[in-house]
Amino acid sequence: MRSVEEGQDPRVQQWAPVCQAVALLLGPYVEVVLHDPDTDRVLEIWNPMTSRAPGDPSLLGELNKLEPSDSGVYGPYEKLLADGRRLSSVSAVLRDTRDRPSAVLCINLDRTPLERAAAVLSAFGAPTVQRPEPLFEQDWSEHIQGVIGAYVRETGRPVERMTRQDRLAILGRLDDAGVFAVRRAAPAVAGALQVSRSTVYGLLAGLRTPRAKD
Repeated sequence: MRSVEEGQDPRVQQWAPVCQAVALLLGPYVEVVLHDPDTDRVLEIWNPMTSRAPGDPSLLGELNKLEPSDSGVYGPYEKLLADGRRLSSVSAVLRDTRDRPSAVLCINLDRTPLERAAAVLSAFGAPTVQRPEPLFEQDWSEHIQGVIGAYVRETGRPVERMTRQDRLAILGRLDDAGVFAVRRAAPAVAGALQVSRSTVYGLLAGLRTPRAKD
């Protein structure tokens, strides 16, 4: 990585700390290039991904193909290297004190690590076959977890933030499914809801009383 040296172009001296900071943060996966818009030449480059060097043509004509930007920032847009790597690029026009274009800063991010990570994550989300229900129809503990988990997803409230009405709604669903007819079901429900067994019994009694009157 290049450092600021005496005798360098003043624009490089001015913007080198910014370029170095970006290059250090994203390491080998980013290329930072400072261009001279007047000569269309590379002023300086950090973490080069190709063989180009300061003084080489910038070929900034690609910016002309992008939609005009009031902020002077273009992208992210896609670029492709000769070795097949895909880049996400952002370019910013840097202006001097007279608001004239002084330099163009381009940041090119190698998307290869992100694409590999996405492929790994998508593999975990691969479609699954339907489970053999006869093996699970007697698994009342899994049913408890399923009912509570479905309620959490519906309401967006985790177990530790549930109100009394939330717990009543869940117990109602479990009672309708016949879960409490199974021995040791109440302690399992209490553990899943993070309450005491006496709380479960009390809520269940209050839930069943109006039902009995109906």
